[in-house]
Amino acid sequence: MSKAREFIDFWTANSIHPVEQYRTPGASQDVEELSMRLVEAAGEQGISESDLLAEIGEVSEYIRDRLRAANDAERERRSLA
Repeated sequence: MSKAREFIDFWTANSIHPVEQYRTPGASQDVEELSMRLVEAAGEQGISESDLLAEIGEVSEYIRDRLRAANDAERERRSLA
């Protein structure tokens, strides 16, 4: 596994969260903000934006997909509760 992939997986697990119930403030759902944060955090670890692109393609599309998956999983979890 590449350094970029490891970082992306770690960052995503710690930064992408479902929207909270009852419209309470919580995890950001802003794709642009999260995309910028991922690129900046990767850069701080010596991982270039081109490294990210090679691993995940377009950053904002990847973030959008991860948010959708997190929100879908949370809806499913709540419906089973």
